[in-house]
Amino acid sequence: MSDIADRLSAVWNQDLGHDERAAILAWGAFTATFAGVRALTHWIRNGHGPSRGGISLHGEHFHHYNIGIAMLSGLGALLVRSEANRRAIDSSVLPLAYGCANALIADEAALLLDLKDVYWTPQGRESVRIAVGAIGAGGFGLALAPLLERYQDRSRPGH
Repeated sequence: MSDIADRLSAVWNQDLGHDERAAILAWGAFTATFAGVRALTHWIRNGHGPSRGGISLHGEHFHHYNIGIAMLSGLGALLVRSEANRRAIDSSVLPLAYGCANALIADEAALLLDLKDVYWTPQGRESVRIAVGAIGAGGFGLALAPLLERYQDRSRPGH
């Protein structure tokens, strides 16, 4: 197991470029956030948690896509500043936040498309199935392709 971890670490640090690592981090964050938000909303809907109905402001339900939009706006504001832009691009925070923000928005895509709260209806569930299949698994697989390719290269004798 240590050999696998060592090779993966070497591929990550030596073989992958910044953009490839950023894609993996963004898609991983998207997938983990999407799954976490789905689990949390089901947990709350089943009567758990302190609020028993999610976040509300002045008695109105506050949808989590608003948090995702605010995060993307914050990232955009950060990136238009040249000094902040250089620091953000060199860190892993940017792709992680980007993936999380997009997951919060995609989780409520049916609401945004219909402009009706269809989160718990068949239309909302279908939106989730599509997002999980196409975006989470497909995107993460595409992002991981360079890592897996270089891992295989390092696994060959003589490398």
